[in-house]
Amino acid sequence: MPHQYDLVVYGGTSSGVIAAVQATKMGKTAIIVCPDKHLGGLSSGGLGWTDSGKKEAVGGLSQEFYHRVWKHYQRPDAWRWQDQKEFGNKHQSPAGANGAGPALWVFEPHVAETVFEDFVREHKISVHRDEWLDRENGVAKEGERITSIKMLSGNEYRGKMFIDATYEGDLMAGARVDFHVGREANSVYDETWNGIQTGVLHHGHWFKKPIDPYVIAGDPDSGLLPRISAEPPGKKDEGDHRVQAYCFRMCLTNAPENRIPFPKPDGYDPRQYELMLRVFDSGWRQTFGKFDHIQNFKTDTNNHGPFSTDNIGCNYDYPNGSYERRREIISEHESYQKGLMYFLANDPRVPDEVRNKMATWGLPKDEFKDNGGWPHQIYVREARRMVGKYVMTEHDCFDRKETPESVGMGSYTLDSHNVQRYVKPDGFVQNEGDIGVGVPPYEIAYGALTPRKQQCENLLVTVCVSSSHIAFGSIRMEPVFMILGQSAATAACMSIDADLAVQDLAYEQLKKRLLADGQILEMEKSVTLSASKLKGIVIDDRKAKQAGKWEASASKQPFVDGGYLHDGNKDKGKKSVSYSAALEAGRYEVRVVYSADGNRATNVPVTVHHKGGETTVKINQRMPPRLDNVSVSIGTFEFAAQAEIVISNEDTDGYVIADAVQLVPEE
Repeated sequence: MPHQYDLVVYGGTSSGVIAAVQATKMGKTAIIVCPDKHLGGLSSGGLGWTDSGKKEAVGGLSQEFYHRVWKHYQRPDAWRWQDQKEFGNKHQSPAGANGAGPALWVFEPHVAETVFEDFVREHKISVHRDEWLDRENGVAKEGERITSIKMLSGNEYRGKMFIDATYEGDLMAGARVDFHVGREANSVYDETWNGIQTGVLHHGHWFKKPIDPYVIAGDPDSGLLPRISAEPPGKKDEGDHRVQAYCFRMCLTNAPENRIPFPKPDGYDPRQYELMLRVFDSGWRQTFGKFDHIQNFKTDTNNHGPFSTDNIGCNYDYPNGSYERRREIISEHESYQKGLMYFLANDPRVPDEVRNKMATWGLPKDEFKDNGGWPHQIYVREARRMVGKYVMTEHDCFDRKETPESVGMGSYTLDSHNVQRYVKPDGFVQNEGDIGVGVPPYEIAYGALTPRKQQCENLLVTVCVSSSHIAFGSIRMEPVFMILGQSAATAACMSIDADLAVQDLAYEQLKKRLLADGQILEMEKSVTLSASKLKGIVIDDRKAKQAGKWEASASKQPFVDGGYLHDGNKDKGKKSVSYSAALEAGRYEVRVVYSADGNRATNVPVTVHHKGGETTVKINQRMPPRLDNVSVSIGTFEFAAQAEIVISNEDTDGYVIADAVQLVPEE
């Protein structure tokens, strides 16, 4: 006999739990059906150092989750291994806008799992665990509506509405909803940061010194070291099938009485880590850079550096893979990462200062007790992404466009981990795909949660949302998944009441209920200047040519079209940005747009190549621009049919900003 509910949530992630809670709060019957045995996904699976972005953008039940975490750590018995005063309150924020009270943004995995279990217990939500969707024949539809989903166990669940809250999007795919895997070419959505990013290096997750990739150094015939692809990386800005690397967010401890020494995994092969030794030989020593400390002498340990816990290039089959293939990939990732930790703690070739310190760390006895201290959830940073009613792109994230019908906020950096490790034309190894570009808080469209109506009328997707690869790099944060889970469940319940397809729900009614439930749907806008509204010919940094490694940001207002570049205040004399434009011959005033701040350089050289030669003018970027509070003039020049203006960081005494250049015709 099929189980019958108003809302069937497939997936026990943080998003799935919050969706089911919201449905019951609105008087509907809801069930969580999930392959998982543990609730919470990554939030309870090791990611205790929350990637929150602007904490003021987190509202509703998502904010309540972090408030419950805060309440837990007010109890004396929460501090088994460490004194509370020693840990401090630096990760705490005051009461949120929805009145949920103070929030705490770092936590131990078992604490998060307890909070999620409390949610389902308090709201009497049924959870059917270890239930795997029959991906071949498990989604029954009448017309464009799902009527039921069937599991490999034979259990069947009927519902009026369905939510896919999995990291993989299996229900969405089974419902024959369009999706995409991999990176779109930049030309698809007119983006900058989406496609193949050869030559673009962020985060320090690259080889800063030349590293020979061959088994016998300098001998290509000897073959490549393990973990390096022989495939060409593809052309810059084009799309590909690759997804960003996965890892396990290990919870580690150096409390001796709670520590399990890193075990030697079955099939351990130290040759898999030869590239790590060459990284050490280059002088790199930042092994412990992402041992982010959480309570009770534990860490949330993430990938850090050019060779680390990210198993680069070994997950391409995962998004569309069979359950068996996925299990193989997860097992290989586990073996790789366990082997890496054993290698770092035991191999005599590892530098003493790294090996001796690593040997003081291990897995915690009191976390993931049924799995030997190892996380139960692999970090699926990206799998399928729906192509829905509305596709979120970097233009939404940079706030370059008006995003319709907000159901929540994102604010985290555009963040993609590496997707491949390859051999450059010069014969050295390099990682590719790592992106970290700051964005202001931005709205997430309701249409990004809904398929196109002709494909499915009663499904909402809260994790594999409709977005480009790089936009998903910001959206894919656990607080956001919880926000979207609540908003999707609200829409599902209201659509049931109105007997509507989810695409036909009146947004103003949905908005009213979301606000009443404490969701944050908009925030004060960053001051973004549209190039189309500035005088003359405007060349933005997105259209300019970079020399050296510049960083993108949107942290200081105002700026043109969503952001600007800065030089990181390093590699002086090695970086420049060139702005070129074809124009009618004549005299033009050259204006430079930048956002001022106290850490900027006072002597930024701007060189104008004009008809009479070239002229260099130095500007003080600590001083606010005077022309319309946007730009400074560096003079009027005679140009033929082409203009070129170059901003350099030669001998500068602070951060150099490269945003936009205006060429205003002389009247």
